[in-house]
Amino acid sequence: MAEVEADVAVVGAGLAGLTAARALRRAGASVAVLEARDRVGGRTLNHDLGDGKIVEVGGQWVGPTQHRLLGLARELGVGTFPTYGAGENVIEWNGELRRYKGTIPRINAAVLADVAQAQWRLDRMAREVPLDAPWQAPKAARWDAQTLESWLRGNLASRAARTLFEIGTEAVWAQEPGDLSLLHVLFYAHSAGGFDALFDTEGGAQQDRFVGGSQLLSLRLAQELGEAVHLQAPVRAIRHADGEVALQADGVTARARRAILAIPPTLCARIAYDPPLPGHRDQLTQRMPQGTVAKCMAIYDEPFWRDQGLSGQSTGVRGPVRLTYDNSPPDGSPGVLLGFLEGRFARQAGLMESQERRQAVIDTFARLFGPRAASPRDYVERLWAEEEWTRGCYGCAMPTGAWTEFGSALRAPIGPLHWAGAETATVWSGYMDGAVQSGDRAAAEALASLG
Repeated sequence: MAEVEADVAVVGAGLAGLTAARALRRAGASVAVLEARDRVGGRTLNHDLGDGKIVEVGGQWVGPTQHRLLGLARELGVGTFPTYGAGENVIEWNGELRRYKGTIPRINAAVLADVAQAQWRLDRMAREVPLDAPWQAPKAARWDAQTLESWLRGNLASRAARTLFEIGTEAVWAQEPGDLSLLHVLFYAHSAGGFDALFDTEGGAQQDRFVGGSQLLSLRLAQELGEAVHLQAPVRAIRHADGEVALQADGVTARARRAILAIPPTLCARIAYDPPLPGHRDQLTQRMPQGTVAKCMAIYDEPFWRDQGLSGQSTGVRGPVRLTYDNSPPDGSPGVLLGFLEGRFARQAGLMESQERRQAVIDTFARLFGPRAASPRDYVERLWAEEEWTRGCYGCAMPTGAWTEFGSALRAPIGPLHWAGAETATVWSGYMDGAVQSGDRAAAEALASLG
């Protein structure tokens, strides 16, 4: 059993943990990073296509207002390129395929007006939610007592409009409208700058991708940290007393003055603590489930849909794939169609045999893009709920009552323990940009405590 000593021990080598460790080291503190997986990157992961080309099977996009993430990428020498969006998009609506340009599909004008009015109202409500304390919103108790689903039923005139919001909800949270507190949805929208920023490609959170893949950011951060990063070292127990923290991981014990836990709250709850976590904190972690998503990609010799004047972006009502994107490398070769199974569709897909799930995805691609989509040369998928050290993506979400009753425990240190991770961010919560913000914030807290 190896033993290491540091000023600060960091649990988790995703963007939050590595950002925190880098900030600490730059401030002169010694660090030890303990990572359960055999790799760094957390919920970002590159998949090798050969010939030096990759696709991301985890988080991949960056938007123009995600300044922390873009700034980090510039420091690390990682470039970006735009998500492919030339041509027409496709929507499967009332049993037929309709092509359109821009963000507004060609469907019933009354349905679109219904959606626009509801989104305008939600954006206006969201601006009333304090980003650092959502439970202090003027109507927090009222909003936290209802789900997004119940609000939509009371404020949308048509079932078709509710369907569009359901697809959008699955796309952002990988959960269903009935799973989410309305207060949480409002906080999330405010943290991103509005619903358009969450939903849109151009100008929104899906605008750009990273050259070399998003995991490259973590790989380069880990290179800077060198031997301070310990892989295949899941932390099983944490003891703290008399100004010292002892972290017991597989193969290594780390002793430090402070610790930063940069893993999802639900995974924090699976560590044994001595003394035990206060009930208020533990009750919070019991109310922060991870979303459910399967990210599935079909690889073709070329992006044939481009020759048909299509962008590769589509919305399907039937499922199981509800959203698709052209996820080809920057030079367009090979052609990659990306499909998301989210929320209930991902939950159902997780119970299927892999071949049955693959066929369901390919069948959807063929329905949306024609018979050439039925014969990919390769297929790649990642079911994040099956990942032992993730247990779901994209992030955690709050059900009713969680923010108002337990939200104050989300970032509050407990003795020498500090909390990081995308879910603890106030700006772009749940996104890579939020992970970077959380790492910097937790590092600053630890440094202040160290004096």
